[in-house]
Amino acid sequence: MINKVLNHLEETLITFLMAAATIIIFVAVVHRYVSGYSIPGVQDFLVSLNLSWAQELCIILFVWMAKFGAAYGVRTGIHVGVDVLINTFNPLWRGRFVIIGLLAGALFTGIVASLGAHFVWENGAHYAFFHAFGLPTETMFEGPTTPDLEWPTWVVYSAIPLGSSLMCFRFLQVAYVFIKTGELPHHDHGHVDGVEEGATA
Repeated sequence: MINKVLNHLEETLITFLMAAATIIIFVAVVHRYVSGYSIPGVQDFLVSLNLSWAQELCIILFVWMAKFGAAYGVRTGIHVGVDVLINTFNPLWRGRFVIIGLLAGALFTGIVASLGAHFVWENGAHYAFFHAFGLPTETMFEGPTTPDLEWPTWVVYSAIPLGSSLMCFRFLQVAYVFIKTGELPHHDHGHVDGVEEGATA
């Protein structure tokens, strides 16, 4: 069960974030245009609704989508890679360089995750956690908030340590599978899930 959830974690998160952003943008655009029509009662109600936060929230959702999309790219092999030179090597040296590349990716994303977690903690997460557990917070920095939603910015920036940690995990996962089987994830750009099944049916 846990393995199944981990195997489709990125798709679930990206689908939710994309659906939420699409709905929010649609509602905001419809609200903007319909509130311009002088419909008695309806216009007054629509003008009273404040959707100025919609753009900011969609930007946040797309940032989170990009971070988890990067992890999805590592897991499925859709990241752009320049491997022309490496593919000319004999299998032994090619394998070594592939492993070095994957471990370098894991190291880099691990460092980004660590630095991102430190930044988020210092940006107000420490205050929020101490406050939530009733611990003293007199000397702590509460942290800034976003302009429209007035959310703590550490919540928004949490995409960096969370997405980078997942990306690091995926690099290590791909490296482990490559060491065991010699196979790398390969994405077929001509394949669309469900098309063959639907055509056969």
